[in-house]
Amino acid sequence: MAEDDGDVAEPPAPLPLLTLPTGGAPRVIDDQPALDAAVGRLAAAPGPIAVDAERASGYRYGNRAYLVQLRRGDLPPALVDPVAGLDLTGLRRVLTGPEWVLHAASQDLPCLAELGLRPTTLFDTELGGRLAGLPRVGLAAMTEQLLGVRLAKEHSAADWSTRPLPEPWLRYAALDVELLVDLRDALEGLLQVQGKLDWASQEFAAVAAAPPPAPRAEPWRRLSGLHAVRDRRGLAAARALWEARDAIARRRDIAPGRVLPDAAVVNAASRMPRTAAELTALPVFSGPANRRLAATWLAAVEAARRLPEADLPPPAAAVDGPPPPRSWPDRDPEAAARLARVRPALADLAAHHGLPVENLLTPDTARRLAWRPPEPATPEAVARFLAAQGARDWQVQVTAAPLAVALAGA
Repeated sequence: MAEDDGDVAEPPAPLPLLTLPTGGAPRVIDDQPALDAAVGRLAAAPGPIAVDAERASGYRYGNRAYLVQLRRGDLPPALVDPVAGLDLTGLRRVLTGPEWVLHAASQDLPCLAELGLRPTTLFDTELGGRLAGLPRVGLAAMTEQLLGVRLAKEHSAADWSTRPLPEPWLRYAALDVELLVDLRDALEGLLQVQGKLDWASQEFAAVAAAPPPAPRAEPWRRLSGLHAVRDRRGLAAARALWEARDAIARRRDIAPGRVLPDAAVVNAASRMPRTAAELTALPVFSGPANRRLAATWLAAVEAARRLPEADLPPPAAAVDGPPPPRSWPDRDPEAAARLARVRPALADLAAHHGLPVENLLTPDTARRLAWRPPEPATPEAVARFLAAQGARDWQVQVTAAPLAVALAGA
């Protein structure tokens, strides 16, 4: 028998790499005549407006926008410098009314709102990708999958407060909005085919209408590694050190972690040093910058050491809602059993509809329902409970009846 060599499959051709936006290398709009001209072009162009913003998280204090990228129709991307002292009145006017297209909108909307820029309606391509069940929902991954184009992406962690901004960074920023409307259109078609376009519209409306996040009651408790501090006196030191660090960071307009890393705060709070020698023997505190601030750090620790017992922070933050699920078997075995039925019921529903379970119903809502369900837990009562927790109509329609069954143990 003759040996069959067979055909060797050719490897797939690489997708085209997009390295330049429409119009070539962009420039920053940092003077009023240029901004007014760009606003005029945006107002005359048709269709939705692709919107993105770059922050300097990890470099500067807060999350303000240091660059705003816009594209509409066939226009080249417009890169606006929001810290150049420009009058943004015209920009606010042209952005009011048309649909915004953003990727991971909840990340950018707060810093855009600080500039007075708020969407009337929006389409979130990242959220749309989740609802469509895409395996990867990063902008570059979705552009490859749905548009067959690779984006040159390499400056996401840059310090966008830098001036002047390097030309390669500007290309990167412009590419963030170059294909965003095309991606929106492809996703809209996919969601329409899947019968999820109305779901997505409800989600997008909720994102657009969401109020700014409320300030955290105890932001210091977000220190990474704080669980290593075992006693209330140490927690008071961590709080005092966090507050001292935050004041310095705010004054210098620098990210708090660049003043003093979280690990150093937690270490000092655990060790409670009494002298400069003890403090500077700890990692990080031996550096020149923190040697100069030794008196500040020691004063924070000493203030915590002298606090009356009644003023020490509790071991854990106050919780608005059910306790951590790991404690349920001891505190309320029936609630633990309900949660053990609710979770797989939601997982099955999410798998059936092809989307992440957290987009079907938030974990917090699921826990609240299992902890204290309505009595009796009929589908109608469960639906009212979910709506009161902020679930969208589509989420209520999909989950209420199966969750009522799970709560009943049937």
